[in-house]
Amino acid sequence: QVNLVESGGDSVQPGGSLRLSCEVSGYISGMAWFRQTPGKEREAIASIVTGKTYYVDSVKGRFTISRDLDKNILYLQLNRLQPEDTAMYYCAAKVFWSGGSWSSPSSYDYWGRGTQVTVSS
Repeated sequence: QVNLVESGGDSVQPGGSLRLSCEVSGYISGMAWFRQTPGKEREAIASIVTGKTYYVDSVKGRFTISRDLDKNILYLQLNRLQPEDTAMYYCAAKVFWSGGSWSSPSSYDYWGRGTQVTVSS
């Protein structure tokens, strides 16, 4: 069983920054951040799979995914936040990556409960 616990969500003004954290129990070969707003499908933002990082075009240059293997924490640094970044952000994990799309929710077996990010003036 893998437990994921997100934290770091908050309300910020446009242009602000946040750092999201996801505490993980155990080793994971593939991890990702997704986000979702009411009435919309869950959207992949960034992923680390077997050491390689991937980003969706809309966050490239603004968000950075990283992982502290010693502390078993996955991070997402969010810079230059915009109102359209407002969403519930979820951490996802796959213990043994055997292929598949990094951006597909079905590629991941475990999910956290999410942390809310709100960007407004």
